[in-house]
Amino acid sequence: MDTTQRDPGAAGRNSGTGPGSLPSSTDSLPSGTGSLPSSTDSLSSSTDGLPGLTEDVLADDPMTQFARWMADARARSLPEPTAMVLATVSGDGLPRARTVLLKAHDPEGFTFYTNRTSRKGKDLAANQRACVVFPWFAMGRQVTAEGGVRILSQADSEPYYRSRPRQSQLGAWASRQSQVIGSRAELDDRVAELERRWPPPAVIPMPDFWGGYVLVPETVEFWQAGTFRLHDRLRYRRHGGGWVVERISP
Repeated sequence: MDTTQRDPGAAGRNSGTGPGSLPSSTDSLPSGTGSLPSSTDSLSSSTDGLPGLTEDVLADDPMTQFARWMADARARSLPEPTAMVLATVSGDGLPRARTVLLKAHDPEGFTFYTNRTSRKGKDLAANQRACVVFPWFAMGRQVTAEGGVRILSQADSEPYYRSRPRQSQLGAWASRQSQVIGSRAELDDRVAELERRWPPPAVIPMPDFWGGYVLVPETVEFWQAGTFRLHDRLRYRRHGGGWVVERISP
């Protein structure tokens, strides 16, 4: 898996006037192509009011530092602050990514839940390593964690399943996640069938093909936007029984 940190502002390049540069206007470009404005200034200004990212302000461990940044994201009312891009690799070596929701974080790592027969579930059964990215670009921050993935038992997964709304519990049964279906009506009919099987107040059992995972980080990188793409990147790396912090060139 290519887990190299990407500069979120690297997609935007100023147009130039030399040979091979893009025109300054999209009017003369073929349909579907165009230059993008530089996003450096907007990224760096989005960190206004936040402390600088220096070694002396970091917590002793990455999960404590992550909790601080998550609290900052929630305080700024970012849309879906718990959304994270989860990258996996299939048994055939194919890299795949999708957005999932973080459901818990603690000293052990990052917890999420999914259908175990989905593509990501099959990937993690074949290759229990992954990477997650929290793209908090609205506040000029990003967190990237890489490591092994521990599969939660059914017993450990059930408390969260029980906390979900009733319709979400039915949805876990209804969706054959990642499989092709003929129509939306097919999915809706499946939900209706399950509602008849377990009418309120019947308890909806947890599917045996659904459960939780914990990404146990080996590295966690904290990225904060800087001017002219001179971003701050500080990475925690497991070393012995603790963590070392390394500054990475932007």
